[in-house]
Amino acid sequence: MPPASRTDSSRDRIVEAATAEFARHGIAGARIDRIAKSARTSKERVYAYFRSKEELYGFVVAHELDAVAEATHLDPADLPGYAGRVHDYFVANPDNLRLMRWGQLEFGATGSDAATRATVSGKAEKLRRAQHEGLLDPAWDPLDILIFVNQIAMAWAEQPGLIPTENPARDQFLAARRAAVVAAVERLFPPVDGQKNRPSRRPIG
Repeated sequence: MPPASRTDSSRDRIVEAATAEFARHGIAGARIDRIAKSARTSKERVYAYFRSKEELYGFVVAHELDAVAEATHLDPADLPGYAGRVHDYFVANPDNLRLMRWGQLEFGATGSDAATRATVSGKAEKLRRAQHEGLLDPAWDPLDILIFVNQIAMAWAEQPGLIPTENPARDQFLAARRAAVVAAVERLFPPVDGQKNRPSRRPIG
């Protein structure tokens, strides 16, 4: 972890510039000199905070994963609602989705994308606890639940060319797609017996 605190403005500018650079060019194509120029600092200053381009990417992704988690909030008792929030977030923030996809493409299965793996593990454990509490069908592997829900939720964010660009057609189209996402997840993971009519619970975790 870089030594400076979150209040360091030059570091914040570096992270912001790196986020845009990685989303646009990927990890291999990103250039530290462009990041430094955009952040109004020097390459030496960038390397004072982050020892390598890969370390900088890892920090940026971890920062983005925190933002996604805060915006979407995984509630195991309401997977359709979670899917709708994930859909909304990535349709509104397509650069953030590209940012994370680059890591999957370039790191592959090497284990370098530790932040993503840690996030997936934590969410799968939350789903597993929900199964033990009777909120989810225990027949599913928690990892399958998480991956299937996220893939459905992000399906339209992955198809920007099919989304109308002009309002109100765009808003109407996305509202219909969101409803389809929520309905699909609800059909795949319906409330278990006795949950449908229970009062809403506080989120787990």
